[in-house]
Amino acid sequence: MSHGARVIRTGVSSGGPAAPPAATAASSAGSDAELMDGAYFRSCAGMLKVAQMISLLIGFISVNSSPWTDNSAYSYFQIVTMCDLVMILFFYIIHIFRIYRKLTCVSWPLAEFLHYLIGTILLLIASIVAASKSYNLTGLVAGATFGFLATILCVLSMWSSYKVSCITQSSSK
Repeated sequence: MSHGARVIRTGVSSGGPAAPPAATAASSAGSDAELMDGAYFRSCAGMLKVAQMISLLIGFISVNSSPWTDNSAYSYFQIVTMCDLVMILFFYIIHIFRIYRKLTCVSWPLAEFLHYLIGTILLLIASIVAASKSYNLTGLVAGATFGFLATILCVLSMWSSYKVSCITQSSSK
């Protein structure tokens, strides 16, 4: 009874020495097995998100610790800065843990662009209103200034997110 030719697979190539089993398993797992994307920490987009979160947090703390008389403009500023901070942190976590690779049903570049579009407009309005009602109180002026700084940083992120979601998709068609 002849069974024909059989192929026997080994983990060793004929050109060199055998690799240890641990090194073979680690190299076959690839970068997808890593829990966090370490390169995103050092990327321009990652550092921009961190700068946005820091400026929003400083603006919120400045307005929150200032003595102001129950003005709804500052309450609006606080709500907008905290909501924007939470959403930027959400997208930062999405990129750090590579969740966008697992949840492909969501267009992440488009979602991030829309977040930056709406959040930047609301933050600009809140910063203008806070600056106009600050009455030379240093904490409120500092909060409005950091609000404007965060607005500029959000515009930069919105532009980079627009380039990723709209320009690259239209050029690939």
